[in-house]
Amino acid sequence: MKATMHQAKTHLSRLVEQALAGEEVILTHGRSQTPVARIVPFQPDSSQAVSKRGRPLGLYAAEMGSGPDRIPPLEADEMALWENASLVADPPSWSR
Repeated sequence: MKATMHQAKTHLSRLVEQALAGEEVILTHGRSQTPVARIVPFQPDSSQAVSKRGRPLGLYAAEMGSGPDRIPPLEADEMALWENASLVADPPSWSR
């Protein structure tokens, strides 16, 4: 199927649906209707697993590492700072 640039601007979603259905869509330009582009379905690279959000799984795994297995609980005074810093009688100097 051929479509002009004006038709593509007006009916892009329809043209994409036709391409996804297997039809070749060629975009033309000017009075001579010179072919300039083709709409084809995207074929993802099979070497990368892609999550539902579109990002490769484990994108920064090598840089980040796996992290600690367990994070130790906070001390009582540290926990008070998280919950309400105004309750601490003598807050550390870094919180001022």
